[in-house]
Amino acid sequence: MSTSNNWLVHCVGLRSYNISLAYISFSIADVTSTKGNEFEDYCLKRELLMGIFEMGWEKPSPVQEESIPIALSGRDILARAKNGTGKSGAYLIPLLERIDLKKDHIQAMVMVPTRELALQMSQISIQLSKHLGGVKIMATTGGTNLRDDIMRLDETVHVVIATPGRILDLIKKGVAKVDKTQMMVMDEADKLLSQDFVVLMENIISFMPKDRQILLYSATFPISVQKFMSKHMQKPYEINLMEELTLKGITQYYAYVTERQKVHCLNTLFSRLQINQSIIFCNSTQRVELLAKKITQLGYSCFYIHAKMMQEYRNRVFHDFRNGLCRNLVCTDLFTRGIDIQAVNVVINFDFPKNAETYLHRIGRSGRFGHLGLAINLITSDDRYNLKNIEDQLVTDIKPIPSSIDKSLYVAEFHSVDAEDGEEKA
Repeated sequence: MSTSNNWLVHCVGLRSYNISLAYISFSIADVTSTKGNEFEDYCLKRELLMGIFEMGWEKPSPVQEESIPIALSGRDILARAKNGTGKSGAYLIPLLERIDLKKDHIQAMVMVPTRELALQMSQISIQLSKHLGGVKIMATTGGTNLRDDIMRLDETVHVVIATPGRILDLIKKGVAKVDKTQMMVMDEADKLLSQDFVVLMENIISFMPKDRQILLYSATFPISVQKFMSKHMQKPYEINLMEELTLKGITQYYAYVTERQKVHCLNTLFSRLQINQSIIFCNSTQRVELLAKKITQLGYSCFYIHAKMMQEYRNRVFHDFRNGLCRNLVCTDLFTRGIDIQAVNVVINFDFPKNAETYLHRIGRSGRFGHLGLAINLITSDDRYNLKNIEDQLVTDIKPIPSSIDKSLYVAEFHSVDAEDGEEKA
């Protein structure tokens, strides 16, 4: 074995075991290669500009430069852009600009595939609109009290941010009236138009006016998205900021290990890497809980989250992790869609995903909005086919790891979470 791989010998505990690692390193041009526009150039309300600048958004990113003026014109948009490049601002800014406070009905809907993403988008919307003087924003998702939502919709609501099942239930009950809703955003549209949601989405659209505006954002464009576009969108303005299915700013490695060596390898990674916050992915809810327990036993602060947990608990874990109360989070693919926690600089696939799309969304949790990130994949012999398949789809050049991982590849300006600050266990 070459000396370049010696640092991982301890990780698996066997000098005779053949460990191979690969990396891909990209630049951060996705969020820095702009036309030089300013938010003031879009003739936005002064009060909305105040909210934008208070969010810390100084200049529009490329996807925002492309989206904002077109969305303000009322035209449909089909946008392909990487995660972490400012997609939420690309649609929330024109959406909020176009809200008419004199009208007391639902004027815009944002559809997202997960409850966590709905809560995150509602928080961003509320912050952006806090100076607009009365824009009413409501998040509605499964797993929450239906009666509370019904009572809330009895009052004025201008913007609804929702998961498909819950909003369709409210529409069918006659509580959420969307017959005058002029704008619908579909974030993570590839997921919303997958078999899990596509029937629900078709139902929701059937209740909306025919001249509504649809803004569709996705990192990948499977056949389902193309079918939806041809059926429901009117000559959409197409934005493609992804020439390939890779994520810039993220350095990726993989290591061959046996199943029983994974925890020991993870322990070594924790001791060797400079982690601000990390997300660790497993392929099942049972493995999430077991791994979180192991990590806690190793002495590291750790939360966990998965779809079978009560929604109230999921909300608390997400909120606390986002606020830096814990360094490590173990989860299933529930957490791959659009969740924006900029302090996350390391993603570890404890279980390797089965397809390129899932892989793309998982590693996209690091390297948010131009910051650098590191993705490490633990590969067993059973994962070799998936690894080769993903490598082919992403057109990656696999090379050996250097003798040590250069911290400049993944350590951003965020301060690490203090271990003593994150002692609470999930």
